[in-house]
Amino acid sequence: MPGRESKSKRRKPPQVVEGPRVQAAPVELKQRSPLRFIERHRVALLLVLLVAGSARIVSTYWVFSHTRDEPGHIASGVDLLARGIYQFDPQHPPLTRIAVGLGPYMAGVQPPKPGKIGDAWIVSESREFLYSQGKYEQTLVLARLGNLPFFWISCVVVYLWGRRYFDPATGVLAVFLLSFFPPLLGHAGLATTDMGCAAMLGAAFLAACVFMEEPSPRQAAAFGLCGGLAILSKFSVLAYFPASAAAALVWYAAVERPQPRQIVQAVKLRAPLMALAALIACLVVWAGYRFSFAHGVPAPEFWGGIRHVAAHNAEGHRSYLLGQARRFGFWYFFPVVIAVKTPIAFLALTGAGIWLAVRGRVGRRAWLPVAYAGGILAVAMSSHINIGLRHILPMYMGLAAPAAAAATHAWSLANPPKWIRVAVPLLLLWLAVSSLASHPDYLAYFNELAGSQPENILVDSDLDWGQDVSRLGRRLQALGVHEVTFMPGDDIQFGIQPGFEGITVNQNMASVPTSGWNAVGLTVLKTDRLGLLDTHPELTLWPNVIPPTERVGKSILLWYFPPGGSVPTIPFPSRQGR
Repeated sequence: MPGRESKSKRRKPPQVVEGPRVQAAPVELKQRSPLRFIERHRVALLLVLLVAGSARIVSTYWVFSHTRDEPGHIASGVDLLARGIYQFDPQHPPLTRIAVGLGPYMAGVQPPKPGKIGDAWIVSESREFLYSQGKYEQTLVLARLGNLPFFWISCVVVYLWGRRYFDPATGVLAVFLLSFFPPLLGHAGLATTDMGCAAMLGAAFLAACVFMEEPSPRQAAAFGLCGGLAILSKFSVLAYFPASAAAALVWYAAVERPQPRQIVQAVKLRAPLMALAALIACLVVWAGYRFSFAHGVPAPEFWGGIRHVAAHNAEGHRSYLLGQARRFGFWYFFPVVIAVKTPIAFLALTGAGIWLAVRGRVGRRAWLPVAYAGGILAVAMSSHINIGLRHILPMYMGLAAPAAAAATHAWSLANPPKWIRVAVPLLLLWLAVSSLASHPDYLAYFNELAGSQPENILVDSDLDWGQDVSRLGRRLQALGVHEVTFMPGDDIQFGIQPGFEGITVNQNMASVPTSGWNAVGLTVLKTDRLGLLDTHPELTLWPNVIPPTERVGKSILLWYFPPGGSVPTIPFPSRQGR
């Protein structure tokens, strides 16, 4: 025994010497890792990201004319604030409309005139409301500012999500990914409901997760408040939230494998608190409709709006994808949208994050944001309304966290492969550069997979939502043009539309272009086929054949045919008929 002890003592010095050698590389690597810096300065970094993202959003306000949905949302919000009634376009709940209507209302903008309720009247009256008061640009800017707080809320929620289920550095990186996601910046810059829905649905789901893990009256109240505000942001929440919750519960059952007794105890504990949350949510929704009551029903506008949305989905909505236009959409519409409208770097990090979450390599219950995003996608793919990534914008609240976790996981490895050390910063840099390069056209952003003519894949709110009309006017002014033939696809009053001062606009485009200048919006061309819709499918329209003189912004094509020269005698016969 003594001999063995002395032998052991003689071996200790080499072990002490070798130990630091083995640990030296990981310690040095850990010091080079940016995680410590990110965690130490997370508050400052979050403020920088919020300010930078807000500045990029606000800078687009004066670039774009109104999009097709903005006048109705603004008019509805002003109408509710001024008259206390909610009858102007009840297809959407009032939260985001109050937010975008508050600025114009306080600036003295008058509500729309009372009149017959109906889609056609709503469209015409909302345009009249926007144009007739001599405050077109002021009204738009004030309304768009009302949407900015939802961008801030979304960033805070994503940070809290990342911090809770991963770590603070992941939370900061998740905010970076979200605030550099071009389509989100684009919709945050408009007076519409989509940014509000993304922010509040994400907040409601996070509040639900916290409540389920830490049941208490306080957490139940927070869940009820966030849930009520989410419902008031957009009716799609009524389908998205249950689907995401169901996906999370199924995943929980598969991963945690709770015993029946545990499930019964959990239900008993949470049922009374869930009732409290539901009561608070109902009161919040009713308050959003100013506690209206008619025919024995609280908030009758709420129920009428749900019926309106259900009827809209049953009737379908004309949409365009990959060269085809259909009324009832495409089951694969949203997967294609995700593939071409998401920055490739974001996609790569998201794929890695989902793989790590499934394998249980990152975070505490890292699968929760993945389940949240999956539930939203499943519902959207079953919808007959396929008109843009904006309808699945809340998904990216869930995807940002696992995408960020993939980056922080790579940086936390003791001895990662060299390609990982290079790939992560390159992906983050690629995302930042592609996002900044897309300014100010965040709405019309497409990644490199879409090629140079994304209109062959998608249009509508993914590319041409009417945002470049004033841009066209300013470009024509610069060219010295006084007359143009233009099909905008919306009810534009060109006599007072900013940018079109002194320009005569002929909106009746025939099947052939006119001598001089001709302009066509890509949605009118691809989805509506210059007004032909599904009639004469054998005809190939002239804008699909003749290269434009130039593209204005991202969404309007412009041609010039010299007077006295030859004007194309088309529509051309289809290639099949040749």
